[in-house]
Amino acid sequence: MRIGELAARAGTTTRTLRYYESRGLLPARRGDNGYRAYDESDLKLLRQIRTLQDFGFDLEETRPFVECLRSGHPEGDSCPASLAVYRRKLTELDELIGELQTVRAQIGARLAAMAGDEPPLCELGGQEL
Repeated sequence: MRIGELAARAGTTTRTLRYYESRGLLPARRGDNGYRAYDESDLKLLRQIRTLQDFGFDLEETRPFVECLRSGHPEGDSCPASLAVYRRKLTELDELIGELQTVRAQIGARLAAMAGDEPPLCELGGQEL
């Protein structure tokens, strides 16, 4: 298939596909006519990249999954390098969750402290909120 068809089937743009190609994530095969040529395996690569990006992975973090698929594995997350990226991402998410829990606790404490005070006044007219 040509680049436009692949982009449409993958739900992306031809510009994105060219970018992935420039980053080495999508193969740059050319047909006899000089046009880029793609097949179903390329669509599978793109779907893997898009799924991981939807999960919050940056483009470079998708590379081990793409390489795993290219090496013939049926799933991009069945290789040791892919599993290592999953582990790093889980650690990163756990840290972010911890930071958010801390912020939530601080806001909750501030709200609780303010609940015992007089009702706050509106800055514009001294009226209670």
